[in-house]
Amino acid sequence: MPDDTAPTTEPAAPARKIIHIDMDAFYASVEQRDDPALRGRPLAVGGSRERGVVAAASYEARVFGVRSAMPSVTARRLCPDLVFVKPRFEVYKAISAEIQAVFAEHTPIIEPVSLDEAYLDVTENLQRLATATEVARAIRAEILARTGLVASAGVSYNKFLAKVASDYRKPDALFVITPAMGPGFVEALPIGRFHGVGPVTEAKMKRLGILTGGDLRARSLAELQAIFGSSSGYYHGVARGIDHRAVRAHRIRKSVGAENTFSEDTTEFAVLVERLQPILDKVWTVCASKGVTGRTVTLKVKFSDFEQITRARSLSLPVASRESLAHISLGLLRDVFPLRRSVRLIGVSLSGLQHGAGEEPRQLGLAL
Repeated sequence: MPDDTAPTTEPAAPARKIIHIDMDAFYASVEQRDDPALRGRPLAVGGSRERGVVAAASYEARVFGVRSAMPSVTARRLCPDLVFVKPRFEVYKAISAEIQAVFAEHTPIIEPVSLDEAYLDVTENLQRLATATEVARAIRAEILARTGLVASAGVSYNKFLAKVASDYRKPDALFVITPAMGPGFVEALPIGRFHGVGPVTEAKMKRLGILTGGDLRARSLAELQAIFGSSSGYYHGVARGIDHRAVRAHRIRKSVGAENTFSEDTTEFAVLVERLQPILDKVWTVCASKGVTGRTVTLKVKFSDFEQITRARSLSLPVASRESLAHISLGLLRDVFPLRRSVRLIGVSLSGLQHGAGEEPRQLGLAL
């Protein structure tokens, strides 16, 4: 495998060795590890057969199209034999701490993204291994030995490409994108596989004829600014294999939120309430998985003419349950009525985050 110490595409930028670690179907894999009867079966963590959303899906379920954040009813329709299990976030957090301990043996520069995902800067690694690829290989082996779980790793010279690499051949994969490979690799990459390009932006890009990284690279910065505003600089850079973001150790999350753009606009309160439910499920699942809650609930509403409003309520104590979050969010939604225009997007976020008593806010992170 090529040496990953070659210079980056921009000589002025410091050369980095970045690893992105992503546990394969983490919650589902933990459940299958702990209950042999679940192994080899299509499994969804979270939700139920009647309501809620899927927090995680096993690879056996993904074959049927089941994905995280999917309504349980949809998942069951795609896979009638799908097994639903309740999440055990305390177990997941304990295993995550074991994984963090493995990271810390190789580098102090760890940026957690979630319980099962992180960036690591191993430009200088504590074990003095020759390449970032060797570090990633050692980390994957140690995680498997200690937890019985499989991690995929992406190795590259920046965060964007490391993230792309970890997902490129999942599951159970180690993939390296060297500086020499980077620009050409991005050029052929489908736009939907760009980290930071969500479904709505992907659809917008495709309507504009931007199907690959090469198509994105062909657009000037001025064109991208006119279309994508503040995100244009990021898109312009990564289309060329450039991403100067550093791995930020101990990054503190300021809020947890989710939103949904509708395929059809609506003015009906009952319809908005129904569409709000999976958003609330997703927000609360993320809060539970990270061990956080917050004091301020914010409702975001975007109308058919793209005007956007927010309504917020701050409490003296953190929101204690999903039911409480729903009660406050629905109250904020009622305050928006009566409507003069139809709604195309709705979202909820929780801010003023607090962690468990006696614990400092923290996140997991991975490196090459």
